[in-house]
Amino acid sequence: MPSETEASALLTFFTQAGALKDTLRSARTATGRVESVAEHSWRLAVMALVLAPTEPGLDLTRVLQLCLIHDLGEALGGDVPAPAQTTDPDRKARERQDVRSVVAALPPAQRDALIAAYDEADAGTTPEARFVKALDKLETCLQHVEGAQVPDFDFAFNLSYGRAATDAVPTIAALRRPVDDRTRARSASARASEPSTA
Repeated sequence: MPSETEASALLTFFTQAGALKDTLRSARTATGRVESVAEHSWRLAVMALVLAPTEPGLDLTRVLQLCLIHDLGEALGGDVPAPAQTTDPDRKARERQDVRSVVAALPPAQRDALIAAYDEADAGTTPEARFVKALDKLETCLQHVEGAQVPDFDFAFNLSYGRAATDAVPTIAALRRPVDDRTRARSASARASEPSTA
């Protein structure tokens, strides 16, 4: 049973992590509501729960840990939309510092374990991290084509986004193909509904 001090530290962490419920992403749900980072991470974990057993040798517990921790820093720094991520060279360092701040109240062993999980997910060098990175890209692309996006949404962005990561994992590469087909259909539909400039 945690001491009063430990309970306070845990509740501080849970409150900080809970900010992801109100941290919004740029994608929208099927009803047009802007999704939260927590919703993205939840579905990522559900997808991992179903798909990780199809990839031999993956540690499902570790995969789920990486899914749940990979965007924790966004509780403080907010989400950076996928198209803008390549234009911000300091984003990763800031996000890692935000993760350190979110977990700071935890006892050292728990704090260090969460930071290590974040670092593993970010580096993408273990089989579990590569799987999560690929699945993260697929979930984002899927949300883009499922959602009631803004009228000028660039669906074609999906076709190249995270391609190397998704292609590296056979199960996810197989799922990427129908998502790409949906992307092309949404992109064509969006172009067809644009007002004529003639």
